[in-house]
Amino acid sequence: MNLEFLGWNSFFSRNFNSHVPDGCTIGRVALEHKNTYILYTEIGELSAEVSGKMRYQASGRTDFPAVGDWVVISIINGESRATIHEVLSRKSKFSRKTVGAQTDEQIIATNIDTVFLVCGLDRDFNIRRIERYLILVWESGANPVIILNKADLCDRLEERIAKVEAIAPGVPIIVLSAIANQGLDALAPYLGTGQTVALIGSSGVGKSTITNQLALQNIQDVQSVRKGDNRGRHTTTHRELIILPSGGLLIDTPGMREIQMWNGSEGFQETFADINTLAKLCHFRDCQHEKEPGCAVQQALLDGTLDEQRFRNYQKLQQELEYLNRKQDQKASLAEKEKWKKIHKAMKNNPKR
Repeated sequence: MNLEFLGWNSFFSRNFNSHVPDGCTIGRVALEHKNTYILYTEIGELSAEVSGKMRYQASGRTDFPAVGDWVVISIINGESRATIHEVLSRKSKFSRKTVGAQTDEQIIATNIDTVFLVCGLDRDFNIRRIERYLILVWESGANPVIILNKADLCDRLEERIAKVEAIAPGVPIIVLSAIANQGLDALAPYLGTGQTVALIGSSGVGKSTITNQLALQNIQDVQSVRKGDNRGRHTTTHRELIILPSGGLLIDTPGMREIQMWNGSEGFQETFADINTLAKLCHFRDCQHEKEPGCAVQQALLDGTLDEQRFRNYQKLQQELEYLNRKQDQKASLAEKEKWKKIHKAMKNNPKR
């Protein structure tokens, strides 16, 4: 395989330099299954595992390869297997907080150029959820494209497009019906040779159908949504880097029932740029936008130029990010204490003679 077809470019080339051990080459992670990876390389697909040294030095799950990563490998002679020694610096990284009480990062996909944020135009349509997803996408370093799927099931299409445009100014919006194979041509500019796109969205919005249509084959299983709530089942159970006939690369991801943010300071600022612009006009620099005199945000709410539900969601997500940052700081502090505890214990057990 030609590496440029797999997304290799000057950014990664700069990181693959003279410090790489002799005899090593590179590959891109296409699939992760427990402790085994499938890689795309110049000589074809290889099965791979991380080296013992890499496993020992890893401080957490995010230090291991993820789908989309470029990795430094050594190929085992005479076999279709390789050992992974290092993950090259990531150009972009789409992450969320792991589901549950633990404060840990889960990497969904890396080195993506564009994120297709897929939303259903049926009863699952939710503007507030789109705002939350946009924070994750902007934070990743990739560019968002909002796909409104199931146009065949929507009788208020123009109204819903207008609602999305209001909360995502400047973000491309594409309307289609994947099951009817209508509107998919509009995705072509983002799927040229070597371009990597990630598909994200809730269960049942049609990501697997879009994947199958773009791949021109049934790669992902497709199930109908449940009657009563229009929610889908998890038809995609893993992340995989798929090479499309167009030359582009697509990462389909399992549907997200819980969209918990990980880092979001920059993504939050970008998603709510309109409110942040208003906030700069407030009389007080530390205005909380409640009852302070000269509050530009409250004035915008009064005159109707700012939607109240959008502002309430802004406040909710801001509080969520502040809480998450405190939890991350606390975890980092505990990890640092544990590290020095181990160092002091080692020094005590092995004193200099």
